[in-house]
Amino acid sequence: MQRVLPMRLILENGMVFKGQSFGAERPSSGEVVFSTAMAGYPESLTDPSFKGQILLLTYPIIGNYGVPANSETNGISDFFESNRIHASGLVVQDYTPQYSHWNAVGSLGNWLKDENVPGIFGIDTRKLTKIIRENGSLLGKIVIDLDSNGSEVDNLYDQFHDNLHDDNGNKHGNEPSNVDFYNPDNYNLVAEVSCNEVVEYGNGDKKVVLVDCGTKLNIIRELVKEGLKVVRVPWDYDFNTIEYDGVVISNGPGNPEYCGITVDNIRQAMQKDRPIFGICMGNQLLAKAAGASTYKLRYGHRSHNQPVRRVGSNQCFITSQNHGYAVDETQLGSDWEPWFVNMNDATNEGIKHKTKPFYSVQFHPEAAGGPTDTRFFFEEFAKLVKE
Repeated sequence: MQRVLPMRLILENGMVFKGQSFGAERPSSGEVVFSTAMAGYPESLTDPSFKGQILLLTYPIIGNYGVPANSETNGISDFFESNRIHASGLVVQDYTPQYSHWNAVGSLGNWLKDENVPGIFGIDTRKLTKIIRENGSLLGKIVIDLDSNGSEVDNLYDQFHDNLHDDNGNKHGNEPSNVDFYNPDNYNLVAEVSCNEVVEYGNGDKKVVLVDCGTKLNIIRELVKEGLKVVRVPWDYDFNTIEYDGVVISNGPGNPEYCGITVDNIRQAMQKDRPIFGICMGNQLLAKAAGASTYKLRYGHRSHNQPVRRVGSNQCFITSQNHGYAVDETQLGSDWEPWFVNMNDATNEGIKHKTKPFYSVQFHPEAAGGPTDTRFFFEEFAKLVKE
């Protein structure tokens, strides 16, 4: 029978949730956030936007379809959104190591162990989600439960005694439970997840710059599918020094205030009147380039069923979302206008320029996972680029 190690999830407000390990047997810390998505954990865990966060899944049973193969097409992973897990930890109510899916090659638990990411199950996820919903986002840490009795815990204590590090490589003393709380909002996470060099995909006649703030790979897949050549550049790369036909500003993790260099480059690009399309973090950065500011949401939007409405109409879409910041649209310049609004809390879900081909959405039209209702944005962007 497989060993199950007792673990704890400790919140910054002092609340403690006891559970058991099904991933890497080590401590980790970050911002605890919840997602109400019913499926798509391989995509979510590899989404760079979850960097520095402990992901809480509200769906009660997780792991039943395993983990897909890490195959590639044209240098792009077929089923993951990056080349590694970016979440600092995973919290679920019930984990099953038994899986069944045509594309599964392993269990979720073994994948977490291979990626050195802790997972904890046996948590009352409904209670925890309500706490976050009512109190706002909380910092947390997953630690080994040293109060439990048994030789397994004693042996693991000896293993970690002299070489304990948290998710960010910092040494934290002699006990597995002695890991500091980590606030991802205090760090430039975009710089940590962005590519380090220029990479090209596709062979289309029209060239699109993809500013990598932590891009999901499905954005690249969709752009290539539209017959575009994609030039992926680092977040702080001056892409105005190269010739291009359009710009896409990707999603990404953390606080957009750290991306001032990117905002400056966007402002310069706006002088060329070539199409600019922002997604998620890209919406926030384009808005900042347009004179607006951003603010942190109480507990963010993380799900596959966020309803948004096109401003000035009754046209609604169900969207996939993953963000903790939003745009203050009241500060937009006079040449800009809000484009979409969230039907749950009336926050901004997109902006557009009144006369020029500059626009962005706070949701994920590329999905992965989630509904593909708004995939047409890629078709419309490609049409603008090719005109």
